[in-house]
Amino acid sequence: MIKRLPTTLTSLTLLSLLSSCYDPPLPFIAEEQEEKAKNEKTKSKPLQTSLNIIAEKRPDPAERFLSTTKLIHAKLKPLPEGDLKAYTEVIPADQKRNFKGAKFDMVPIKGGTFTMGTPKSETGREAIEGPQRQIKIEPFWMASTETTWAMYRAFMENGMNRNKDGSLDYDGKKKTYEDPLFSNPELIDAIAQPTPPYFPMHNSMAQDAGYQDNLPAVSMTQHAASKFCEWLTAQTGHYYRLPTEAEWEYACRAGTTTAYSFGDNPDQVGEYAWFVDNANDDGDSYHPVATKKPNPWGLYDMHGNAREWTLSAHIGDYSNIPDNSTNPITLDYKRYPRITRGGDFLSPPEELRSGARLPSAQRWKTTDPQDPKSIWYHTDMWSVGFRVVRPATLPTLEDMHLLWNTGPGERTFN
Repeated sequence: MIKRLPTTLTSLTLLSLLSSCYDPPLPFIAEEQEEKAKNEKTKSKPLQTSLNIIAEKRPDPAERFLSTTKLIHAKLKPLPEGDLKAYTEVIPADQKRNFKGAKFDMVPIKGGTFTMGTPKSETGREAIEGPQRQIKIEPFWMASTETTWAMYRAFMENGMNRNKDGSLDYDGKKKTYEDPLFSNPELIDAIAQPTPPYFPMHNSMAQDAGYQDNLPAVSMTQHAASKFCEWLTAQTGHYYRLPTEAEWEYACRAGTTTAYSFGDNPDQVGEYAWFVDNANDDGDSYHPVATKKPNPWGLYDMHGNAREWTLSAHIGDYSNIPDNSTNPITLDYKRYPRITRGGDFLSPPEELRSGARLPSAQRWKTTDPQDPKSIWYHTDMWSVGFRVVRPATLPTLEDMHLLWNTGPGERTFN
């Protein structure tokens, strides 16, 4: 099904885009090609990991950012002993950026085995939702809500001059790659972070509420969401990342086998989700998180409101995933398509099912005026957000680095 775009986007004319939001191409093409050629010559072997990766071609290992990952990995706090318990995470205030800090709740998800995918008899089912597979999931925590603007803005509005890849810009040339730790900057600044957005990411939704703290952060790319997880880890000492697609579906189902976590009756969707039939009284719009009923495991908005990024690339249906595998991760070097889950405020009920999938697409950046297009924002997808997870096992350095850098993809796939 082709996604509709929020009607408020049409109010942004091409003229306004070009006049107030345009970041013009920079005349460094020769330098960029020379830099790319140098990187190709020095590219080393992929990092060795213990993850259950399913991929035809793995992402670029992003080795120029490995020095930053090493510093963060060395600061990881030990995991608590015994059974996982719920906790509240605190993002520290940042006086330099006038950020007051934020809190969010993490819900323990016990490990187990579940059936991933949907039966052929399920109403609304699409072919990419099968064949069904038995999948084992290891324990983890998941945020009870989608990432909010209160959490995301300090990362997005970082106040630093950035290259296109998010590294600090020291030489004034946006398309060059520079050492993230050059001149020994603060660790938080050294993490690749977004360049400024072309126009407000909230698109004046929710009755022009702006970046209201309790609204879900939206319009970022999968890469931006992963880099937020890296930034959050450095802030807290707790390892965060995006969920794999298998983890996401396991948590969404919450032990159920029905189309939704509350059963098979689509007439009940409005009790648990903001979707096309109830989210549009004030225009096509998202709503504050946790204002509908949670699923059986205490997770809010797993159906509807903001669509959610997973770590996974879309490499077809589940035929390539072995039955009885443990937390498989599908990766690819290409920028598109990547998998989103859960549906959003523009979705009909069938797109909100626990097993429904929507791959990302190039058209999500149609009105992005830059060349190359941004690796941080989706100018034409105002309903995609994410939530974070924390595995119950500390990762290796290699695993941690890879899953924060599944990446922006090859530029030929802008």
